[in-house]
Amino acid sequence: MSALGGIGGRLYRGEVSFDFVGRQRLWYSISGLILAISVVALLVFGLNFSVDFKGGSVFQFPARNATISEVRAAVSSAGGGSDAIVQQITNIKTGTASWNVRTHQLSSAEQASVGNAIGRTFHLSPDQISTQFVGSSWGSQISQKALQGLIAFLIVIVIYLSIAFEWKMAAAALIALAHDIVITVGVYALLGFQVSPASVIGLLTILGYSLYDTVVVFDKVRENTAGLLGSARATYSQAANQALNQTLVRSINTSVIALLPVAAILFIGAGLLGAGELKDLALVLFVGMLSGTYSSICIATPVLADLKEREPQYRALAKRVAQRAASGRVTKRAAARAGVGDTSAALGGGLGNGGIGEPQDDVGPAADEPDAARPTGREGQGEPVPAGRSSTRGGNPGAARSGPRQQPRRSSAAKRRPGGKKKRR
Repeated sequence: MSALGGIGGRLYRGEVSFDFVGRQRLWYSISGLILAISVVALLVFGLNFSVDFKGGSVFQFPARNATISEVRAAVSSAGGGSDAIVQQITNIKTGTASWNVRTHQLSSAEQASVGNAIGRTFHLSPDQISTQFVGSSWGSQISQKALQGLIAFLIVIVIYLSIAFEWKMAAAALIALAHDIVITVGVYALLGFQVSPASVIGLLTILGYSLYDTVVVFDKVRENTAGLLGSARATYSQAANQALNQTLVRSINTSVIALLPVAAILFIGAGLLGAGELKDLALVLFVGMLSGTYSSICIATPVLADLKEREPQYRALAKRVAQRAASGRVTKRAAARAGVGDTSAALGGGLGNGGIGEPQDDVGPAADEPDAARPTGREGQGEPVPAGRSSTRGGNPGAARSGPRQQPRRSSAAKRRPGGKKKRR
């Protein structure tokens, strides 16, 4: 965990970065392939609705020492079908165990046959077996209510995101939500999982989870892109990718922590305990959370960046950033050609006068040269040179230059006295 925290700190500071937004074509291709498979599976296989949606028969009876395989075999042999849902219910107060078996719609004769088979197998009297008939109208009401809830949920989300952020962020979030819904439903159709009311509840739950993760990323994107148009430091895509990297570890930690109990319910609870309703709920949560984590990272933010990059002001910003990067590369190449030790030569003869590539004037002898090499008198003060003498800067270029007029060197004591007279001894 400490290593993961260290990576998170480096991602937040920008020391390490993964280009999620720059690889949007890869993510779009992967998502497009998964969506195509999901749609084909949905059209070819369809959804396997439970008895609650299609209607059917329900048998309830007590059997303390029975097993799931024994109950399913007894129901199937009597004509109840192999797709019966078998669930064990334990009364916590009394400690007694009873069974709930749901089958497809059976006729009166088939219901009587299944009831007699259950009584013979587990030594039960007819009054101990409760038989009920579930109509398909109840399942259709559940579907309508779920659809109405989904539409209301999406409308509220669009309004909230448009007010809190902007409409393009709302559009990107809705695209990610539709992505998660289609993939989850496609997995159910492809693998033949049964759709129950618990599955519908789980589907609505994962929408909120996926949206929560997306909103956290969008909030960081808004923070990083504030005042971006006033500078040329980064494009909108680059700033959005930085925000995505800064929240990456947080998204992974949240997803892992949420998936651990769901996986425990799905694999341990359903596999060992045979919990039917919990299995349906955990299955849709597990698939939806995985899809939601992927979409919030690889779909929502790249879609938002694509929408924003089409605006004229962000197009102009991208051009300024590209020009700035190009000029920086030219300067680096010029310095690299000149060598590390001669950078000033590569920039045009020195940086003393602040110009690049401009000729520089003779600035005279260095400060550490001896006094004899420095010009003195009127020549040193910039006065005109008398006729008949050649200057160090003028004259015939072909002729030999004469050095400056030399003055006798004075001692330090003479320099300190006016007139340069030495003290008599």
